[in-house]
Amino acid sequence: MNAVQTATPYFFQTAGSIAAGAGSLSQLLPRIGALGSFKHAVIITQPSIQALGVIDSLSGELAKAGINSRSYTEVKPEPTVGNIREVFAAVSAEPVDLLIGIGGGSVLDATKLFSVLLTNPVDVQSLIGTDLVANPGIPTVLIPTTSGTGSEVTPNAIVTLPEEELKVGIISRHMLPKLVILDPGLTVSLPKPITAATGMDAFTHALESYISNKANPISDMFALESIRLIAGSLVQAYHEGQNLAAREQLLLGSMYGGMALTAAGTAAVHALAYPLGGKFNISHGVANSMLLPHVMKFNMDCIAGRLEQVAAAMGLASTGSAGAPEAVIERIFQWTKEMNIPQNLRAFGVTEQDVDSLAVAASKVTRLLNNNPKVMSIEDMQAVYRKLLP
Repeated sequence: MNAVQTATPYFFQTAGSIAAGAGSLSQLLPRIGALGSFKHAVIITQPSIQALGVIDSLSGELAKAGINSRSYTEVKPEPTVGNIREVFAAVSAEPVDLLIGIGGGSVLDATKLFSVLLTNPVDVQSLIGTDLVANPGIPTVLIPTTSGTGSEVTPNAIVTLPEEELKVGIISRHMLPKLVILDPGLTVSLPKPITAATGMDAFTHALESYISNKANPISDMFALESIRLIAGSLVQAYHEGQNLAAREQLLLGSMYGGMALTAAGTAAVHALAYPLGGKFNISHGVANSMLLPHVMKFNMDCIAGRLEQVAAAMGLASTGSAGAPEAVIERIFQWTKEMNIPQNLRAFGVTEQDVDSLAVAASKVTRLLNNNPKVMSIEDMQAVYRKLLP
C-alpha cells in the first residue's frame, strides 16, 4: 500500500451530526428538536426545489412544531459577494434563530455565510481567507440536493469577485453545520448535465485530496471511499436518474469527497478552475472536469504510485498494475465524453488571447497551488489551458 507519510500534524472536523438514507428528510424535525428550541427559521433554497413543493411541505412541518419560517430563493449559482450581501440584507431584516439550506452547493455555501454574518458584524468580503471568522454562527441544517460540492460537511464557502474575475474561498470551522440530511430522493430529479457536472466535481475533490501535499490517513480513507462510490455510480445515475441506489451511492461519495478535502484540501485543478468560473461563468463542475485529466498528466511523475491505489478503488486494475495511472486518466476522458461534458474552452468564449490572464489569475490561488504535489509555473498553467484550446 502506498501509504502517505505526514511530516506535520493533521486535523479533521466536520458537521455535528448526519442523518442519511432514503426518506431521511423525515428525520429533520426530530433532529432539530435535539439541537434546541427554535422559533424563527429561514430556509435558503432555489426556485427548482421550491417548485417541487418541498419547501411548502417543510414549512408546514416546522409550523406544527411551533417554528415560524420564511424562505428565500435569490442566491445565484456561483454567487458574487454582492449577491450574498443583497440576500443577507433580507434574511437579517427579521428575527432568525435557525437557518436551513436545501439545494446545491451555492445555496449551502450561502447558508453557512449567512450563519456567521448574523453573529459577526462585518462585511462578507472581510472574511475571505482562512480562520477570519471570530464568532460561531447561528445553528444551521444543510440538505444537499446535488451530489457534488460536499459543502454540507466542509468549513468552506466559495464566492465570486466579479471585479477580479475570480472565485475565492472563506474557510472557518464556525461555518460547520449542526445537522446534515442526506436524502437521495431529493436528487433523483436532477437533469443529466447537472448530475454529470456535480458528480465530476465530487470526484475531483476526492482525487485531488488523495494526491494533495496535505494528504493524511484521515483524508485518504474518505478520498478512496469517495472514489470507489462515485466510480461505481456516476455514469449509472447519469443514464438512470431515478435509480435510487445509484443516487444514494453518489450522494455519499460526494459527502466523503467533502470530508476528504476538509482534511487535505484540493489543489491545482481547483486553482485553475476558479478563473474560468470568475471570468467566463463556466460552472465549477464543468471547469474541474475539463482540467482534471490534464493537470493529472502534468503531475504524473509525482503521483503515479498514488494513482495505482486510485485505479484499484475505481475497479480499473489491481494494485501495482503498470498501466494503472494512465487508466485513471483515460477513464476520466471516457466519462466526460459519455456524459457530454465539453473538452474545449472555445465553446465558452475562451480564446488564445485569454490564456495569459487566466494563468496569472490562477497563480494567485496559492492556498490551493501549495497543495499540488508538483510546482506549477505560469508557463505550466498556460500549457494546461492551451490543452483545452485545440
